[in-house]
Amino acid sequence: MTEEQGQHEGPGHEVRLRRAGIVAFLVGLIAALAFFAFFPGMPHVIDWGAILVSLCVGVLARMGWRAWRAKTGKGRQSRHP
Repeated sequence: MTEEQGQHEGPGHEVRLRRAGIVAFLVGLIAALAFFAFFPGMPHVIDWGAILVSLCVGVLARMGWRAWRAKTGKGRQSRHP
C-alpha cells in the first residue's frame, strides 16, 4: 500500500501540503482580523485580545484543514484497492 501511495504522490507533495496548511492558517487569521475590524457595533480597534483570538482561529483553521485532508485521503485509499 505504501508503494501505491508513493506512486500517486510526487516529490513535491509534502511541500504542497505544507503550503496549503500555511494558506489555511492565513485565511483563518485574516478572516478573524477582518471580523474584529469591520463587524458593526464593535469599537473597530485591533487590540492584543483580537490578535490572540485571530491566531487561535488561524490555528484551528489549519487543524481543520489537516483533519479534512486526512479524512478524504483515507477515503480515497479505501476506494482504490
